[in-house]
Amino acid sequence: MFEGLRFAHWKPEIDAEGIAVLTLDRAGASVNALSRAVLDELAQIVERLSFEPPRGVVIRSGKASGFIAGADIHEFEGFESQPGGVLGSIEYGQRVFQNLARLRCPTVAAIHGFCMGGGTELSLACRYRVATRDPKTKIGFPEVLLGIIPGWGGTARLPRLIGAPQALPVMLTGKNLSAEAARGLGMVDALTSPELLLDAAKEQIRHPSARPFAQRLRAWATNLWPVRQIFAPIVRKQTAAKARPDQYPAPFALIEVWRRGGSNINQRLKIEARAVAKLAATPTCRNLIRVYFLQERLKGLGAGSNADIQRVHVVGAGVMGGDIAAWCALRGFDVTLQDREMKFVQPALDRAQELFSKRLKTPDRIKPASDRLKADVDGNGIANADLVIEAIYENLEAKQDLYRKTESAMKAGALLATNTSSIPLDELRTAVSNDKRFLGLHYFNPVAQMPLVEIVRQDHLDAANEKHALAFCKAIDKLPVPVKGTPGFLVNRILMPYLLEAMRLFKEGVPGPVLDKAAKKFGMPMGPIELADTVGLDVCASVGKEVGEFLGLDVPDGLDALIAAGKKGKKTGEGLYKWENGKPVKPEVDPNYQAPADITERMILPMLNESVSCLHDGVVDDAGLLDAGVIFGTGFAPFRGGPIQYIRSEGADKIKAQLSDLATKYGKRFEPKSGWDNPALRA
Repeated sequence: MFEGLRFAHWKPEIDAEGIAVLTLDRAGASVNALSRAVLDELAQIVERLSFEPPRGVVIRSGKASGFIAGADIHEFEGFESQPGGVLGSIEYGQRVFQNLARLRCPTVAAIHGFCMGGGTELSLACRYRVATRDPKTKIGFPEVLLGIIPGWGGTARLPRLIGAPQALPVMLTGKNLSAEAARGLGMVDALTSPELLLDAAKEQIRHPSARPFAQRLRAWATNLWPVRQIFAPIVRKQTAAKARPDQYPAPFALIEVWRRGGSNINQRLKIEARAVAKLAATPTCRNLIRVYFLQERLKGLGAGSNADIQRVHVVGAGVMGGDIAAWCALRGFDVTLQDREMKFVQPALDRAQELFSKRLKTPDRIKPASDRLKADVDGNGIANADLVIEAIYENLEAKQDLYRKTESAMKAGALLATNTSSIPLDELRTAVSNDKRFLGLHYFNPVAQMPLVEIVRQDHLDAANEKHALAFCKAIDKLPVPVKGTPGFLVNRILMPYLLEAMRLFKEGVPGPVLDKAAKKFGMPMGPIELADTVGLDVCASVGKEVGEFLGLDVPDGLDALIAAGKKGKKTGEGLYKWENGKPVKPEVDPNYQAPADITERMILPMLNESVSCLHDGVVDDAGLLDAGVIFGTGFAPFRGGPIQYIRSEGADKIKAQLSDLATKYGKRFEPKSGWDNPALRA
């Protein structure tokens, strides 16, 4: 059937039963992504299959890493140069998949490992989908995270397959589904083991499974025109509670595409393609794609190196130390957790169990993780540890004393790391005899949710040990960014001017909810007053004093009194706000209250000013790493692309002038710092 055709990326075969097996093994790549070359070859294969339909078609991956990661994002930025631009490229992919869907024989997608975006859309163009019961198998539509929507038939097919109430959340959130969850929704027709995947896919061709009547009825009923007109505004309102359409237009565009789509697949594809093309031209999309590449860059920092770490010992079972230990155990490391008494360790073990239960779900997966995390009051695990992480309270002398006691028990070649959030490592390392192995691993709270870890350098750190730390971060699924060991490092140095100015405004009488609302309107995921409570007022005060002294900033009065009264924020049930059931109880604001017109500028511009200063001082190696660190460490509005990218978009001279105006009005803390002449701000 395929005589005379030569393919670089696809391996088509016909078995003895007449079933065509199409294996995607993209040449020169570790993962399968749908590049133009891959689509071109698939188009040729599908055309040949349309002339001579086999008994059935199975599409599978030749990569051990997964099925298909999606479209090749590296080509996305070049779509404008292709015939028809973005719209033409989207329409081409739609045609290829539509021709696959029209084949006059059963087609099955055999899914193992990741199946994302365009890979999921290819599977939907098949008549059936079989997936493996494997933790590595994940199915989803991450497009909204890039500022676009599924463009190769995802919006046109998924709601008609499983029903709109089930389909829309999958596409609107960008969250990945396990194979079991996808099967429950109806996205997958059968589950099997990895070794039986091909056999199960062929069996689906031999004996096709029928979709449950209730599922088919739901898919039909929820896509009727009147239902779409009623349901769409409801979903839009629910989405607006989580995202602003002016900041993140993609989810709202997706809802509208579905609302307008009729019974004709060609009409739905046309609406979808036009929406994607429009979204692709927005600054949000360009910035989110930039953030994606920055994320991939951070992931790549740990590639190619062996962490040489199997056992981890954590000293300090507080919120940070305990959660670091739990996360390492979750990711497969043997962990010992030390504190002065068992009564300090037990709460950390209890939180760890909650994490394991939430992430791992089943007892057969939870128990091994629990077994990997052990209490170790006496510190016996130090001798066998490949990595020792100090996570005690922020006190220079206490940390130095711990290093002297701990290092003598450590084996040769083991790394010694501190989770300090602000103390310069060149001060801490004076208590470490072998300071070539001493570095910072600064995690962020909550550890299970915050993806960033700062790899904090000090002058004597051995480069090979830094690489081991980078590889370790990769192994625990964290994004590492190497930073200079100055007070506050990168994230806290940039974050503290924002928090301190917000607290100053709070002290001046601006209600906390007003400040939080202004920050969230800018695009911050959480307002500064709520954030201060979440981090802990004691931590804010400690870091604020350390970093504030370095930056010439004062910590506003009033924090010490709250801390002394035991009002440290979320963890104690009260801080700047009262907290109930893990949520802040924000006071009502007088509807006639008029907020100062410049509160957003007063909070945000100090962050930008300090970002420029960090770049000038070489805290990170370049502007891209700075933007990545601040986005993944603080949640700085991803749609804005990071502080430096935001400065570029708004104009460096304009923002510098705004800082000068604020300095004239409020004082020298707003004066533009060194570095505003950096060409990187005008790239």
